[in-house]
Amino acid sequence: MHLRPLFDRIVVERIENASKSKGGLFLPESAADKPTEGVVLAVGTGRISDDGEIRPLVVKEGDRVLFGKYSGTEIKIDGHERLVLREDEIYGVIDQ
Repeated sequence: MHLRPLFDRIVVERIENASKSKGGLFLPESAADKPTEGVVLAVGTGRISDDGEIRPLVVKEGDRVLFGKYSGTEIKIDGHERLVLREDEIYGVIDQ
């Protein structure tokens, strides 16, 4: 199944952090923080401005983005965890 977000919403797949601390200790899943980095899987058409025009989104599919730890809404599609965010919940795009 493919989810097509509406307007200024974006579907993101989280990129999992390493399960090892800087000191070399393995962290249990319960102690690990939620990843705040992900890959954009799908984007909506854009935000509707006050005058009724659609402003296209800055991010595009395939971008690596940073977002807040508790941002967005978690959903499950075909057994995979996804995150639906608004464009203004994204802090920035990571250039590689």
